[in-house]
Amino acid sequence: MAPRLNPLTTLTAAAAVLVITTAAASWVVSLTVAAGAVLLAGVTGAARRVFLAAGVILAPFWLSLLVMHGLFFPEGRSVLASWGPARVTTEGLGFAVDMGLRTSAFVLVLLLFSFSVRVPELVAALATLRLPPQFGYVLASTLMLAPIIAARLEKVRQAQESRGLVVGKGVGNRLGAVRLQMVPLVLGLVHDAGIRAQALDARGFRRTGPRTTYTQVRDSPAQRGFRIVAVLLAAAAVAVRIAASLSRGQA
Repeated sequence: MAPRLNPLTTLTAAAAVLVITTAAASWVVSLTVAAGAVLLAGVTGAARRVFLAAGVILAPFWLSLLVMHGLFFPEGRSVLASWGPARVTTEGLGFAVDMGLRTSAFVLVLLLFSFSVRVPELVAALATLRLPPQFGYVLASTLMLAPIIAARLEKVRQAQESRGLVVGKGVGNRLGAVRLQMVPLVLGLVHDAGIRAQALDARGFRRTGPRTTYTQVRDSPAQRGFRIVAVLLAAAAVAVRIAASLSRGQA
């Protein structure tokens, strides 16, 4: 069995990929990153959970993009179809697809990392950087928020369906079903957050002073070298983007 990567390695790789994707500002790069995340999710066995969480997050986002920019893009000139004030333009669809692919790449990469990382190992690895333990817990909790929401939403949906909830094809029926699912979802997340806060306080989370970790996280010179290269590549992508913007501004 191959040894697991250090959480700092996967965290650095995910952050570098997101920075490079943002700096590139290209739908080709975004599509490539999203496809790579999907492929890795399938290889690691996290495809079902990643797709479920990504669907919950991205489906309404894509819908809003297509409605706002696909139909009401103010800078659109090439009109493909029109219905009163709504106009389908080439520029609007292009902007919506570009933003949608970029956001999809972000969501898929973060979900893949959150489903593959082990929180105790991540906290222990961050402790080796002399960071406060609270930072590790906050980062881990933030990364695990999407999987928690996806799992909770699936339970809420199953509970609502067992009580006779039927989602029709109309927009009104779908919005009503979303409202019935969102209310228990938010209340359940707030309740879970209170329970976790009490558990952390009981374990001395707020106490200061030296701490001992019993989780051993393996590292290697190759992984440390990879992290340095990834950070340099991300910094270079940002520098190239800034230089290109300045050159266009002076032209």
